[in-house]
Amino acid sequence: MSEVIASTRFNVGFLISETHTCSYLSDQRARMLFVDPQRPIDLTTYTDLSHQGFRRNGNVLYAPHCSGCDACVPSRICMKTFKLNRSQRRCWRQNGDVVVEQTTVINLQEHYNVYANYINARHSDGDMYPACIQQFRDYLGNAWHCTYYLEMRVAGKLIGCAVIDMLENAVSATYTYFDPEHEARSLGTLAVLFQAKMAKALGLEYVYLGYWIADCDKMQYKQNFKPLEVYQNKSWHPLK
Repeated sequence: MSEVIASTRFNVGFLISETHTCSYLSDQRARMLFVDPQRPIDLTTYTDLSHQGFRRNGNVLYAPHCSGCDACVPSRICMKTFKLNRSQRRCWRQNGDVVVEQTTVINLQEHYNVYANYINARHSDGDMYPACIQQFRDYLGNAWHCTYYLEMRVAGKLIGCAVIDMLENAVSATYTYFDPEHEARSLGTLAVLFQAKMAKALGLEYVYLGYWIADCDKMQYKQNFKPLEVYQNKSWHPLK
């Protein structure tokens, strides 16, 4: 990667990656724009970059910068208009025995075991397979100053976790992993619902859900959180 621009607005530099195979669309090539990780990022800058569609992966903030493809669309839930639908209300009720604990410190091995089972069972066709402990450390164990882990436990046993960043006006959903044996609980949905509950309680405006891709089946769950807002043509608007 090489530095391509210095932003006076954000006081950061940007790096651009080499073209590589897309992780989501098998017939596409991808390229990423990264915020220079050597420059410190304060919470205000992180919040502003999130508003422009950037996401965090480990120690870097990035956004798609692909030639001839704009399939990756930043998405978020607006707390002013979001309401649970029938299936989401049912998911909340059926998981009444799940205790969610917010923490900044985790038992690395306990979490890695759940994460590895999740990756190996649910994402064996992706670039995160096979899971390894260093991958987990780099991606999710590398907490920022605003990172929290929402541990989901039943009778004290860890069954899932949502890794989030608390921005100035939003919760940013970094990643969620769970024990595949509890797939019927819809823990991914439960994690988003809990983040929405947190955001409302704290008076925050949004929950950022990452990129929505119309032709990627694994991304379709995001449009169930209606009305979903997407960032296109440098502005946010409801997904049609």
